[in-house]
Amino acid sequence: MSECIRIVIVDSFTLTRAGMRVLLERVPQFQIVGEAGEVQEAQDVIAREQPDMVLFISDAELDVIKHLVNAASCVRLVLVTSSSDSRFHQRAVELGAMGIVHKSQTAEALIKAITKVNSGEAWLDRATVANMLEKMSQRRGSRQSDPEVAKIATLSPRECEIIALAGQGLRNNEIGDRLSISEVTVRHYFTTIFTKLNVCNRLELIIFAYRHQLAQPPR
Repeated sequence: MSECIRIVIVDSFTLTRAGMRVLLERVPQFQIVGEAGEVQEAQDVIAREQPDMVLFISDAELDVIKHLVNAASCVRLVLVTSSSDSRFHQRAVELGAMGIVHKSQTAEALIKAITKVNSGEAWLDRATVANMLEKMSQRRGSRQSDPEVAKIATLSPRECEIIALAGQGLRNNEIGDRLSISEVTVRHYFTTIFTKLNVCNRLELIIFAYRHQLAQPPR
């Protein structure tokens, strides 16, 4: 039996949350453990329930994302939005979203997105990924004396292990268990890795790792 995915739904409209709950509760693997309409309420629910996933429905309030993902240690967030603006999507990713689903997509697409993001994969459209890679390329171009090969060479064997495990979709606590180190130590490693590779967040790291064969995508 598949492991249950515990979900909190965040949206300012009660009827929208109710409809989403009905939809997701049809999936045996999904368990709705809470819902909220306001930011502080959402943070409280997430901190209390420690869900695997936050489903955030919004067309504007992106700054909320960073507060939601910081409310629990291992939570991942999928944004549901009507915006098709790739810059809007990129901003959501920079704030911590691991998946973005457009409201015009099917229920099956949303279910698949939640499942994939929970396993550690990103669920993003091609334009968003392309913009992120372009942004990374621009940063590389502005530091020609520090090519990617040299950055990768600065990684320690342990840091390479952590990158590989992150690429498989493991969370910080799971990486710590695998390597017999604390979750706090894992977070410190990620901070150092981000600095060495000049990436801003975990998603950029995963894209970098896949591109340079430092990690293999989950199958």
